[in-house]
Amino acid sequence: MQTKAILSKDFILVAIGQVISLFGNQILRYALPLYLLNQTGSSVLFGTILASSFIPMLFLFPIGGIIADRVNKRNIMVILDFSTAILITLFCLMVGKIDVVPLMTITMIILYGIQGAYQPAVKASVPVLVDTEHIMRANSIVDLISSLAGMVGPVIGGILFSVVGLAPILYVSIGCFFLAAVMEIFIHIPFEKRQAEGNIIITGFNDLKESFCFMFKVQPMLWKLSLIFASINLFLTSLVLIGVPVLITQRLGFAPNTANRLYGFAQGIIAAGCILGGLLAGVFSKKLKSKTSPFLLMGCALSIFLGGAALQVLKGVMVIYIVLLMGCSLMLVLSTLFQIQVMTYLQILTPKELTGKVISCVMCISMCTNPLGQFLYGVVFEKIGSSTYLPFYIAALIMLGISVFTRRMFYGMDHPGLNGHQSHG
Repeated sequence: MQTKAILSKDFILVAIGQVISLFGNQILRYALPLYLLNQTGSSVLFGTILASSFIPMLFLFPIGGIIADRVNKRNIMVILDFSTAILITLFCLMVGKIDVVPLMTITMIILYGIQGAYQPAVKASVPVLVDTEHIMRANSIVDLISSLAGMVGPVIGGILFSVVGLAPILYVSIGCFFLAAVMEIFIHIPFEKRQAEGNIIITGFNDLKESFCFMFKVQPMLWKLSLIFASINLFLTSLVLIGVPVLITQRLGFAPNTANRLYGFAQGIIAAGCILGGLLAGVFSKKLKSKTSPFLLMGCALSIFLGGAALQVLKGVMVIYIVLLMGCSLMLVLSTLFQIQVMTYLQILTPKELTGKVISCVMCISMCTNPLGQFLYGVVFEKIGSSTYLPFYIAALIMLGISVFTRRMFYGMDHPGLNGHQSHG
């Protein structure tokens, strides 16, 4: 059988398409919520709209996984990138003409929904394009690209937003999605069409049933890992997504334009943590053991605790800003390492004909807590007054308890990506 190099033409095209598409996506994810927060000043509305945006993405993850296993993954990427370019074009035409809250809500819901259908196709293409021994390294490259876009996008978006406003960001993102779609047309991803059983609803139901049966009966470790990652999203990631922009733009006392720029830099610094996590996963791909996972979770808890300590103890706003970002960035380093471990474990254990569906189900379980966390933290930061450090302490203690409670599960788990064998065939 012909060996597939990790740096094959098609994998490189997928990676470049991700760079362009995710950059456009990240500057939008920075600019649109910040525009809403500046216009309304309400952290509850800010958290509620972000939470509402996640809900259709969660519903579309399983659907996206079913489609990824039955439709050419390249076509999915092309169609969805073109669709996103059209969506933002319509937003440009309507902004300023109708009320910002419903316009922003509808746009964010559709934008996140498209991502829900898009990501399973990208993740499912990795084991098709590279050999088993390269999967963790390929995952680290894909995650690194996502993190790099998350670092550069908000920094550039913050500068553009504070200097020239929202419109140029919208135009740049439209160009990114259009260019990515054109480039993805030239990708070749091996695909074998599967025969549908009955109508599309019955086929979809059977696919989901097959995926959940695999997760809960054949490889039950997968749903347990999904729940752990869901707890990270509920208690830690949602805190960063809501707490950091609210603290920087409303609570630390910066001038509005300065706050917008600093928030852009903050997004970049936090995303740099994801980049470092992806790099470390690639460098230590053969040395990471499942036994290290509880320590990664403990490190996430202590990193968030550091942010709370900065808010309670330190006095200067710039010092608080720097230490808070250090804690959040370190949390992202460790959680990215854990996420890549989970994704690699999943991809190697899962048969290729189930990969898209199982990935989408795992992502759905893992991210279903995001809307709840974002809504709750929006309310908390609206009502908590000056005790802004308390959510950080509480979240850290809960995650520390989860890491201790689940540690035995990891000690009994052989990581297939590190031991060089496949447990399911």
